[in-house]
Amino acid sequence: MRKRCAIKHGIFKEFLAEFLGTFVLVLFGCGSVAQTVLSRNTLGEPLTVHIGFSVGLMMAAYVAGGVSGGHVNPAVSLAMVILGKLKIWKFPFYVIAQFLGAFAGAAAVFGLYYGERNRGPVGTVCCSRTLWGDTNTSVLFPDAFMDFTSGILSVTGINATGHIFASYPARHLSVLGGFIDQVVGTGMLVLCILAIVDGGNIGAPKGVEPLAIGLIIMAIGVSMGLNCGYPLNPARDLGPRLFTAVAGWGMEVFSTADYWWWIPVAGPMVGGVVGAVLYYLLIELHHPRDEPEKPREEEEDEEDEDEDSSLKDKYEMITMS
Repeated sequence: MRKRCAIKHGIFKEFLAEFLGTFVLVLFGCGSVAQTVLSRNTLGEPLTVHIGFSVGLMMAAYVAGGVSGGHVNPAVSLAMVILGKLKIWKFPFYVIAQFLGAFAGAAAVFGLYYGERNRGPVGTVCCSRTLWGDTNTSVLFPDAFMDFTSGILSVTGINATGHIFASYPARHLSVLGGFIDQVVGTGMLVLCILAIVDGGNIGAPKGVEPLAIGLIIMAIGVSMGLNCGYPLNPARDLGPRLFTAVAGWGMEVFSTADYWWWIPVAGPMVGGVVGAVLYYLLIELHHPRDEPEKPREEEEDEEDEDEDSSLKDKYEMITMS
């Protein structure tokens, strides 16, 4: 079985690892938001969301780290390309896997909390919008989503649920402010990740790196989450957003807030590069280089020269006295 099914080509193994790792991240992260929102804060709060995303990233790193490095984020992958730690031809494969994993993770969260069963007159009539703006009416047995929204999936309003899957800005946030927010947040994420995995720095003990990386998300969440909920990851934001577009929320997921959707895609990519360059220029570039070991024969010759020099010095001291 193992011989027949095992994938031997490295890039395909890395593709699957990035897919599954990103799936785990979105399932735990967006799942924690769904539980908080759909329970109307009775089974969750902002802190539980921070924990969900932190543990989600930690588990994603454990799942994929040994195979692909556990990037689960196009911004991290781009940073690794910039630093020469990831071959550029692998970058598209990583990004595609990450987007697909995020899309699948969002679908899994939706499936957990959404129930639709044709039950004739016993069910509840529900209306939802399709990708093309049409209205579908179907008979539903209300589950968490339907019970919370009364059958209308929306991005804005008192019963909005679009933010379960993707980020949307606070009212006070401008386009420039949102872009800067994503650059700074993702820059700090990448910079701290590089510090954790840097063998020339203190780093983290082997096997503990994912835990330390998860704590970065916790720190960012409790300090930079006010503006737009710290997406910091184009795949984690755009993948689920695409899912909501086809699952009933419609194109409102892209047009809301003056077409906000591109900010959590472009901002993190810039931030990842900024964080990588800063860490390299200010820290990694200045690590002491290990001098290459000299061949044994050269070391013996140097020892002989030192002995001859020592004997010569002693002879000169005796003759001078």
